[in-house]
Formats: sequence, structure tokens, C-alpha cells
Amino acid sequence: MTDTARTDAISWLNRGGLRPTRQRALLAELLIGDGQHRHVTAESLFAAVQDSGQSVSLATVYNTLRAFCDAGLMQEITVDGSKSYFDTNMHDHPHFFWEDTGHLTDAPAEQLKITSLPDLPEGAELSKVDVVIRLRRS
Repeated sequence: MTDTARTDAISWLNRGGLRPTRQRALLAELLIGDGQHRHVTAESLFAAVQDSGQSVSLATVYNTLRAFCDAGLMQEITVDGSKSYFDTNMHDHPHFFWEDTGHLTDAPAEQLKITSLPDLPEGAELSKVDVVIRLRRS
């Protein structure tokens, strides 16, 4: 990675109030170092670490992704109730989930129109609405 990517990663961690440990800085560089948004699983980020020649345990990757989410740097999107993807794009937007490849991609937010939601149960407040549109190739 470049010096700029490292600086951007450390700034990103600082925005979330996270101390830039070696592992966090490495994972942050892989996630945001080129300025592009990412949808990753813990396993795919772990593979990227290995491909970079660095060493971080899969448990550290899971824990660090959770810390990034807790710090408001990423959001978790759950598909099928068990598979978690982590998204560096924090703006509200829907997703396409490609069932045949298991990839999650952004869907155009400006094309989504939600005109109403069901009445909420008494004593509940709306936290968030996640929209995942499941696709398969025809």
C-alpha cells in the first residue's frame, strides 16, 4: 500500500475514535485505501490479508470488523439471517444480492421508492430499514 493509503486509513480510524493498531491499520488500508467502497465478508477480508503477505487471524478480522461497525465506520448487512457482509458506504442505500455468486453490490438508491411502512408495534421506534434485493442470473 501507498503512504497515502496508510494516512487515509489512519484518518478513517481516528474519525471512528479507534486507536490505529497494526491490525486495524492494515485492515483499514485494505478496505478504504484506494478510496473505493467495499462489501466484504470476514472471510474475504481475511483472504485479502493473506494475499497481501501479512498475517492477521480470522478471529481478529471478525473482531475488527465488529469494532469498525460499532465505531460507525461500516455497516453490517445480513443476508439469509446468517451471512454477514460489511459495507464501507455509510449512506442509506439498497443492495443487490447475487444468489449464484454470493456477491453483494450497491443498488441505485435514487431508484428506490418506499411510500409507506407498516404501523410499528406499540413501544417500538424505527431504527433502520435494510433493503436487499435478491437476484439470480437468467
